[in-house]
Amino acid sequence: MEGQCPVAIDGAGSDIHGEATRIRAQGPVARITLPGGLPAWSITGYEAARQALADPRLSKDARRHWTAYAAGEIGPDFPLIHWARMENLTTADGDDHARQRRLIASAFGPRRVAVMRAHVTRIVDELLDRLAAHDDGTVVDLKDDFARPLAAEVIGDLIGVPPSERVTILRGSYDATPPGTPEEANALFTAIRGAVQNLIEAKRRRPADDLTSDLLAARAEDGARLSEAELASTVLLLLNTGTEPVMNLITNAVCALLRHPDQLDLVRGGHASWSAVVEETLRSEAPVAHLPFRFPVEHVAVADVTIPRGEPVLVHFAAAGRDPAVHPDPARFDLDRQDQRHLSFGHGAHRCVGSALALLEAEIALDALFRRFPRLKLAVPPEQVAPQGGFIMNGRRALPVRLSPAPVARPRQRAEASR
Repeated sequence: MEGQCPVAIDGAGSDIHGEATRIRAQGPVARITLPGGLPAWSITGYEAARQALADPRLSKDARRHWTAYAAGEIGPDFPLIHWARMENLTTADGDDHARQRRLIASAFGPRRVAVMRAHVTRIVDELLDRLAAHDDGTVVDLKDDFARPLAAEVIGDLIGVPPSERVTILRGSYDATPPGTPEEANALFTAIRGAVQNLIEAKRRRPADDLTSDLLAARAEDGARLSEAELASTVLLLLNTGTEPVMNLITNAVCALLRHPDQLDLVRGGHASWSAVVEETLRSEAPVAHLPFRFPVEHVAVADVTIPRGEPVLVHFAAAGRDPAVHPDPARFDLDRQDQRHLSFGHGAHRCVGSALALLEAEIALDALFRRFPRLKLAVPPEQVAPQGGFIMNGRRALPVRLSPAPVARPRQRAEASR
């Protein structure tokens, strides 16, 4: 690594893939400089990332294993300080992580996801009805008017958040970087955490058929339960991970199909599935781009590069999906691609527990959207669809489209057509 100049990460995330290419040019594991001037490591290679994600020696616990943080050298003004301070399933390791994951998985299993299909379909149809109320040719923002409310409604219903409280609780679920000053960010977090605690107390008094009630009741085989702090942090985690990544996945998929109408024609002609669309989107436009943090508990070699103990490591999921060592012509959105391997849901012990629900939402949303609006098209040139901002998440600031919806048959026409 000597003689190489670390890539300075653009906190605004103006060109996530271009930046990934510059990092990759220095190898699958390379030095970077984070916003705030902090040195760190980025893993961009697919195989290197897969190795790192499965290595228990790369801890998620900053309080114990980030040397500079434990020594008090990381001040409260560090732009990513909240990623170090989190205490939930994503920052637990070993037996503690396994215990929490078992409890969560028991309440987030296949039965509940299967039950959610009809519910997701209903929410999608209601949102499409609202879009259809616009005049033909009207420009709408498909991110704010479809992808965002869909993700928020699904996770809000799953968690059991009353509609009257969703504005408060879901305020922090859309952006990876807190707004404004540290004081404003702390005030927002305090308000959201207070609302989540109130939700938990309400479910404790009156359980319902929702995930929060299930988590309150869940016990491991040895009788262990989530602590009060773990419960609140887990609900917050599920609200966050159930909103922005799903919103980005749907938005990125629609954007890719509208930019590549030949690929959309493959789906419409029955030559490619919506599942293939979702997987290719996860590969080529990972909703989570560059995720903090992991910390070696000892010197760890990844792809022949030794990362010293206690130094922060980021996994670049957007880069791993476009690794040219795995995917020929990696930037091309190609539904005929035989190998769609990606790491967008992670790998190893920390793989996303809600991946099945995310896939369900995306497939239902895309299928229904393009059936309802077969003449859907971008309202601006593709190069004017701006990135959402920030280097951690990979999405679009907005997705302006023209709907031009297909005519909806009247009840008598539908009855006659069914004869």
